[in-house]
Amino acid sequence: EPDALLLLDQTRLPAEEHYRRCTSAEDVEDAIRRMQVRGAPAIGIAAAHGLALAMQGARTEDPEAWGATLQRHAARLAGARPTAVNLAWAVRRAAGAAHRALERTGDAAQALATLEAEARAIEAEDRAICEAIGVHGETVIPDGARVLTHCNAGALAVSAWGTALAPIHRMHARGRAVRVFADETRPVLQGARLTAFELQRSGVDVTLITDNMVAHLMARGEIDLVLVGTDRITANGDVVNKIGTLGVAVLARHFGVPFWVACPSSTWDPETAAGTDVAIEERAPEEVTHVGGVAVAPAGIRVRNPAFDVTPAELVTGVITEHGIARPPVGAALEQLLRRTRDPAVA
Repeated sequence: EPDALLLLDQTRLPAEEHYRRCTSAEDVEDAIRRMQVRGAPAIGIAAAHGLALAMQGARTEDPEAWGATLQRHAARLAGARPTAVNLAWAVRRAAGAAHRALERTGDAAQALATLEAEARAIEAEDRAICEAIGVHGETVIPDGARVLTHCNAGALAVSAWGTALAPIHRMHARGRAVRVFADETRPVLQGARLTAFELQRSGVDVTLITDNMVAHLMARGEIDLVLVGTDRITANGDVVNKIGTLGVAVLARHFGVPFWVACPSSTWDPETAAGTDVAIEERAPEEVTHVGGVAVAPAGIRVRNPAFDVTPAELVTGVITEHGIARPPVGAALEQLLRRTRDPAVA
């Protein structure tokens, strides 16, 4: 809306569809921290819109002060969650466009208009990216395939269709048979609450399983491939994704099941050498000790709750992006793919 950002509160799904109305940068930051909006592209889009929303109330008479306020809000939003690279990327892009407009025109009102347009552009581009990932990803999924997903990398995590679920939605829309196993994804149950909800609502053939059923189904030959999203891919091709992804990748390697990753090119982080260099977010212990608000563990128990883990590049069959598919060595292939996209003359 002109003066607010409406975010579907994913913490209430699937029981309730409730929209949180954010009217400030603080509201958007809080929604990101609480995972009311989640998914690497989605939080980037939300933060870009949140930055524009915050600057609507800033005084435009003093361009220098306006620029300082922009930088303050940008830093706060970019720091809401440290692991997903899309968040900082989207904030830097939106704030950078506004700063350049301010330097060029000296007009804070014009800089605000530029900021708002950049936020809309980031969302529109993400929609096109999702569609392109669906096109490329569909080529690696055979008809009738049984696909395992982990966490939620569907429409709820982006602007539309999703990253890892984009090929699934595309196949379903085109009448191609595909069956999905959605693991529950402890501790916050994004697979059970979000992926299962989204796919069932779309009419996709989906079966919910617990996380510890994966090895059993692979051993029985009931899973043909794994398709997951990611919050960051480092320069060497390591994949940083929801906790539990590494275990799925290790099992896939053992049982000879292809392990595919789907993400927008903005998720590639060539500035970070390896997954071991990424700060892994530790979240509240209550996410582990409680399920649906009900305590399932002894009071006062010590808890570890890392939100992400790192899957080494050598376990990855390939990475599906909007520009095409990067196959091992994944890091070098992503670099070459994106260089070729920027400069078609690069072989």
